[in-house]
Amino acid sequence: MQKTNKEIDIGSVVYSLKGRDAGCCFAVVAFFDDNTVKICDGQRHKLNSPKRKNIKHLISTGASLDTISQKIKQGKKVFDSEIYSALRNIQQSSQSNENEE
Repeated sequence: MQKTNKEIDIGSVVYSLKGRDAGCCFAVVAFFDDNTVKICDGQRHKLNSPKRKNIKHLISTGASLDTISQKIKQGKKVFDSEIYSALRNIQQSSQSNENEE
């Protein structure tokens, strides 16, 4: 089930559908324009150089990194390690849910 573009916000957890990073998990950290967002994973694409990605090439998981999105919106410092560990936790929990089914 593909989410609509309106459900993607700062802090949303998304998967890339196209490109070299297809299948990788990212967090949305900013909007570039109406059709493009900036994403990072805290490891390959860090906060100081986030990847620009077309929204059409992303699928939302429905999950959100609330504490990180609040920090970004308030202009507070966010560390790459925070994003990396939060994304890793979400990936591990989704994999464990798939194994249980």
